Amino acid sequence: MAIGVNCNEHVQGEQAIVDLLAPLTEGDPGAFGLKDDCALLTPAPGVDLVLKTDPIAEGVHFLSGDAPADIAWKALAVNASDLAAKGAAPLGYLMALSFPEAPTRTWMASFVAGLRAAQACFGCHLIGGDTDRRPGPLTVSITLIGSVPQGRAVLRTTAQAGDALFVSGTVGDATLGLALARDSNLATVWGLTPSEASHLIGRYRRPEPRLTLGSALRQHATAAMDVSDGLVKDLERMLRASGVAGRLRAGEVPLSAAARKAIARSPERLAQLLTGGDDYEVLAAVPALRAAEFRAAAAVPVTEVGRLGLGEGLLVEGPDGVVLTFDRTGWDHF
Repeated sequence: MAIGVNCNEHVQGEQAIVDLLAPLTEGDPGAFGLKDDCALLTPAPGVDLVLKTDPIAEGVHFLSGDAPADIAWKALAVNASDLAAKGAAPLGYLMALSFPEAPTRTWMASFVAGLRAAQACFGCHLIGGDTDRRPGPLTVSITLIGSVPQGRAVLRTTAQAGDALFVSGTVGDATLGLALARDSNLATVWGLTPSEASHLIGRYRRPEPRLTLGSALRQHATAAMDVSDGLVKDLERMLRASGVAGRLRAGEVPLSAAARKAIARSPERLAQLLTGGDDYEVLAAVPALRAAEFRAAAAVPVTEVGRLGLGEGLLVEGPDGVVLTFDRTGWDHF
């Protein structure tokens, strides 16, 4: 920041906001440093482009007190997670920012830093977008463009009866992290150490899209999708899209050490972990005979949590073998 600039003053004018974002385009000549009103993208030979738009809004996807850097990271990460489940790699993104009032220079500096860190991690650049001011919450709308070898995208519509169901990483951390962000006293209730509480909150604020799973998914999975609205709800979506039935074994769903502590103190929260959303893990259907190969090829931990069969519908089996029912299976905006 230049000497003499008040970092807490509001940015004056749309062009000033664009100028603060322009350095995020460095490395992508088709972005023209945000000096044009369109970007150019030339795909490499033999690839398909994969496109995803997933906006986040204050009060819905992040809290009003969250750091701008965390908001920026999450805005890009939730889109990268969908590309990860397709076996795709990010190339560049368009971003529309809607502010209820002009941001301060301090806010913008933190936001840009968060995007820069996410770009470096996910392997892409800002290539264009727009800004506006409107009543209502701060909203960040990102359209992420990626690539996958031609004809090799892993869809959610192609799971087969007999496939094993896998999920990456751990489930439910972000649900607990949101609860902790709203009520820090829960850390004591659940018997968490400060590092465990920080881990859960971090999983809510900074998802980690499983982009390194791409090769294993393309080689072994018949279908995949990201888990964003809750494991149960998203699995139901895959089953309907593929025309198969499924059985989920809740006792085998992978939980972090911190989540296991919380469940031990509050067993009723298990249903929330299965339906809470914001996991941004990958759910994959893999032919049973190739399950071991998929585990070995996966760059992150993957856990078998169920099987697919003929018919329709989902049965969720609790840790004690009793079939579980849910008041709601996951997040729904409407």
